[in-house]
Amino acid sequence: MEPSMTTRILPWTPPNTEDVEALPVGKWWDAVSAPTPVADRVLELLGDQSGAVIQDDTYGKTYWLIGIDTATARSWRMRQVRVLTELADEGTLLGVPPASWGAEHRTYWRIPLGPDRYLTDINHLVRALRQALDDILGPTPDGRQLCYRCQLPTDEPVPVAIEHSGSVVGTTAYACPTHARDYPRDAVAQAAARRRALERGRTR
Repeated sequence: MEPSMTTRILPWTPPNTEDVEALPVGKWWDAVSAPTPVADRVLELLGDQSGAVIQDDTYGKTYWLIGIDTATARSWRMRQVRVLTELADEGTLLGVPPASWGAEHRTYWRIPLGPDRYLTDINHLVRALRQALDDILGPTPDGRQLCYRCQLPTDEPVPVAIEHSGSVVGTTAYACPTHARDYPRDAVAQAAARRRALERGRTR
């Protein structure tokens, strides 16, 4: 008899069944993180090609598990995207919730672990991330920009607002990744991002 989904063995299970535990990357998996608004779009693009996904609502981050020491992923240079991997001189930890935790918790499995849902293929993931960043954050700004909040230059500027004068679009305000999530979102910028996403969907 074919085993049911409830009796088939998961490829990996978090060791802690009671609470979030900081586990070392590079032992069972590496991980890729992105801000949750970007991850929302990535998941739309990936569909059933996504593996298991952890969402951390405390810090506004979403994580995919990927294969260990994937050289291609370590070479990625994308705004607000981080590849978490074991370093030569220090360990890197990721907070992992129990396998049973859902959205009633601040950190949970947005896409639960399953017999056929574990690691995400990096080729699918990188394509989805690049498109999602363009759809949600817009084109990459030219060069370093000054963060409106900390007034320090950032190599990963995030457009957070556009100053309008009548019907003319004016100056764009930027934030560093740390302060971008605290900025009240500009309605026009959000609408433009949604429009770009819809237009891309119609032309694919």
